[in-house]
Amino acid sequence: MSDNEQAVPPEDQNEAASNPSESAAGKEADVFAIIDALNAENAQLKDRALRTMADMENLRRRTEKEIADARTYAVSSFARDMLTVADNMRRGIESIPLDQRMNADGALKTLLEGVELTERDLLKNLEKHGIKLIDPQGQRFDPNLHQAMFEIEDATVTSGTVVQVVQAGFVIGERVLRPALVGVSKGGPKPGVDTNA
Repeated sequence: MSDNEQAVPPEDQNEAASNPSESAAGKEADVFAIIDALNAENAQLKDRALRTMADMENLRRRTEKEIADARTYAVSSFARDMLTVADNMRRGIESIPLDQRMNADGALKTLLEGVELTERDLLKNLEKHGIKLIDPQGQRFDPNLHQAMFEIEDATVTSGTVVQVVQAGFVIGERVLRPALVGVSKGGPKPGVDTNA
């Protein structure tokens, strides 16, 4: 035996050999510790996978909504330009006094019918693409849909009621494309007050 090698005392050799349950218990504890560590890592990886799946589902939903919005609202700029055409057609019709429109004959009658037909067709095609006319006459003023241009003193009409439409408004999907320009009543009974009492 060399000087560098240390001899294990015979009593320690006998103790290790005579106590195999302690070394087996130590090995068993190591195995359980490894199993616990693997279970913890498994739970952590499972949690991470579930979070990633939830994130991907949220991303999918958000992307679907953005695509649907893009389809619905992509024509907004074009639609605004077309509203000017519809406004000009309406102004053209209204530039002829009502009595002349009612008694029109010949070329004037044909022209008026053609312009009215074109206006109806334009509005129908706008509606087909999700652009709808707002006709607030007689409705309660809604600042989300209407823009008040002036107030009209009228004691017979509930305050805050639209009594005149200066320019029609339009919505596209659930968004306002152009608010209706309106005149609103004032001086009448307050909203919600029963005037028959």
